[in-house]
Amino acid sequence: MTDLPARYRVLSPARVPGGKAVAVFSDASGDLQARAAAAGTPLSVFVQYVNVSDVVLRVFTPEREKGDSDSGALAALEYLSGQGGMLDVADVTMGTEGTPAQLCGGEWLLRQGDPEVQAGSAEGVAERLGLGAVGAVHTARITRPNLAVELGSLDALQSAAPDPEAVRSLGLATDTTGLLLYVPGGVPELGHAAVSFRAFGPLRGFTEDAASSNMFACLVGVLGARGLLPPETNLLRGLQLKPGQPARLTAQFEAKPGGAAGVWVGGSAAPLEQGQ
Repeated sequence: MTDLPARYRVLSPARVPGGKAVAVFSDASGDLQARAAAAGTPLSVFVQYVNVSDVVLRVFTPEREKGDSDSGALAALEYLSGQGGMLDVADVTMGTEGTPAQLCGGEWLLRQGDPEVQAGSAEGVAERLGLGAVGAVHTARITRPNLAVELGSLDALQSAAPDPEAVRSLGLATDTTGLLLYVPGGVPELGHAAVSFRAFGPLRGFTEDAASSNMFACLVGVLGARGLLPPETNLLRGLQLKPGQPARLTAQFEAKPGGAAGVWVGGSAAPLEQGQ
């Protein structure tokens, strides 16, 4: 057993530190909760089993076992592939769930699935959330339903501060458990992106998330339903703009009439120097 994990910053833009910090332990022995609490990162991942194409992980916060985490899986895959002996495709098991993973352009991506998208009504949404005018509204789901709301400008997205109780109330009224606010385009200082977004989920136990792979996959489905996916490629990059903690995610998708299928999401995982 070792208590010296490899530490990674996952899904961070290249020029501005962000994303999530993850500690990766090469074994899963001893008191995992105590080891996670001492790691000094919001997430700790323990490698329980690994061969050339199968990985079994356990994921902890400093307070509890989390069950699964795409960010944690990306850090572990980057660590394990750096040790050699792994294929460029793998099955990752966290808790009871298995997820296919693939290495694409130097970044690991995890399969999210096929988004189901329906047009929704914008009536009352801006007033409930304390926003200015809103554009298109859709419901999108893969495993959980999200309300995706287009805003009028990047400034409106960055300054939005929806009250968690208002988000919760809107979710109950629309049978959704997550809220996506988004605008097409990126932020120059954070690198090119096709879309910028923020993700809220009081009904899921968090106010605002910093890096939300499954919610981003749902947003890719919304862009597909709106005819906004890039026609020249099957890759799309998005910026998640939680204040003070930006993230940059990559999606691979199969475009189809009126939507997108086979969405994979992932991104960079870079080693952190000691003390960072």
